[in-house]
Amino acid sequence: MSLKSLSLTDNQQTEEDKKLQQQVKSSGAIPKHIAVIMDGNGRWAQKKGNIRLFGHKAGVESVRDITESCAQLGVEYLTLYAFSTENWNRPSAEINGLMRLLVQTLRNEAERLNKNDIKLVTIGQTERLPGKCQQMLEEVIELTADNKRMQLCLALSYSGRWDIKEAVKNIAKEVEKGNITPDQIDDDLIGSFLSTASVPDPDLIIRTSGEFRISNFLLWQLAYSELYITETYWPDFRRDELYQAIFSFQKRDRRYGKVKNGHNKSMSASVINQIRS
Repeated sequence: MSLKSLSLTDNQQTEEDKKLQQQVKSSGAIPKHIAVIMDGNGRWAQKKGNIRLFGHKAGVESVRDITESCAQLGVEYLTLYAFSTENWNRPSAEINGLMRLLVQTLRNEAERLNKNDIKLVTIGQTERLPGKCQQMLEEVIELTADNKRMQLCLALSYSGRWDIKEAVKNIAKEVEKGNITPDQIDDDLIGSFLSTASVPDPDLIIRTSGEFRISNFLLWQLAYSELYITETYWPDFRRDELYQAIFSFQKRDRRYGKVKNGHNKSMSASVINQIRS
């Protein structure tokens, strides 16, 4: 598959894919916020006899395809777990390669994001990133600041525990100042101090590579998110499987602890195979 075929703007999108997306939309509600744990780059590369960084480079193509297909479907927020605080413990050669790849990807994708009316933001301890990474992030964030179609959030040097810890610290400071009383601390207030305060909690979280854990990602925010786990490694995850994840989401009865309301109508993955065949 060529790089060009993965860079689908609205004008380049195939009629086949437009038809399939229309069926996804008509099948049920589109998640307002999708979060993705992009896992399996290293294992994908090693299975092909390459170094782990080769997998990270290949994973950029999946980021592009999933970002553009989410925007086309009408997803309002897409959060990608790009680099965790635990990832700093990896070999320095891999970390350095990842940081160079981040700069290169931001430079290459800035205009495409802007053209597709996608806003870039970040969460996490980005001050820990190399200076070049911080500078490039600031440039793309500024370039896309006024875009409205979809918000793409990169979780970089991010930890769910760090997020909660920082919220607790800042709430404690406000209590100390007398601006908040302990009795005023509730779920909404805690949420307002998290790094994701300006966006709704994820409706759907996707994890690639078949691992059944959330790896310290959005620990507070995922309380009622629907989970979709796939064996597919991230470099092989493309829009067809995104559609399957959304079809699965549309089947869920999201009760939030309340009485069951009945099943949503949905379409199976066979629809994708039928259209693609």
